[in-house]
Amino acid sequence: MEVELYNGIIYNGKNFSETEDYISIEVALSISVNKVPFTVTMQTPGNEIDLARGLLFTEGIITDKEIALDVEVVSKNSEGHIDSINIQIPKEFIAKDFAGTRNVISASSCGVCGKTSLDGDTHCARVVNTNKLNGALVPKMFEKISEGQLNFKKAGGTHAAGGFTIDGEMLTLQEDIGRHNAVDKVIGYLLNHKLLEKAKFITVSGRISYEIVEKARSANIPFLAAVSAPSTLAIDNAQKSGITLMGFCRNNKFTIYSNPDQINLVNGELVTGKK
Repeated sequence: MEVELYNGIIYNGKNFSETEDYISIEVALSISVNKVPFTVTMQTPGNEIDLARGLLFTEGIITDKEIALDVEVVSKNSEGHIDSINIQIPKEFIAKDFAGTRNVISASSCGVCGKTSLDGDTHCARVVNTNKLNGALVPKMFEKISEGQLNFKKAGGTHAAGGFTIDGEMLTLQEDIGRHNAVDKVIGYLLNHKLLEKAKFITVSGRISYEIVEKARSANIPFLAAVSAPSTLAIDNAQKSGITLMGFCRNNKFTIYSNPDQINLVNGELVTGKK
């Protein structure tokens, strides 16, 4: 299974305690064609050749259904997962000139569109935060989001994101068929209404992957929380970026996966011992 155990701090409505959770692995895979950068794909490790073949076909780069690709593994990350491949294709089989400028990314959730490499300096820009969040406010913020999801209640199939102050005041709620779009709408609303400086917390329905963390980091949002699970790369990125990332925010519970020192433990000290 492509999962890893991550430590967390779980809140059960009364107390905080340590926990261990299995987290789905997310890896940035760089794909080059004839050594020209084509795209970066955020993906679950495994079947990289199948992924590259299908992507090149659906993008119209290779329309020949029979050609066998010559795939070279360029590099692996420290965990042994492939993170860079090069595909050699005879020029006569390339149906469309991509020139290394592809602006649509095949990702676990969109958000790094237009990039052909993952910026190494991205993580240097940490979120600036001097606030501590009262952990008891987290379930209440998600209650507000649930109450305001009018599109979802009517038709289903939409995600929601919300922007909040450090005191739990909801500044905006946005719905969209894509959770990354909903987050973009929240940030756009905050910018358009000159509220970005007040915003300290973003909620997301669904899960959190690397790109969602990057959106929060770019907006200098120090708290990010989701109804579902984060990926490994999301947690690692949040930790480096100074963002407190929370997952499984439902039923008056949530799990903190990064920078827990930015949250006040509402009922005293952390209970030791994993549960």
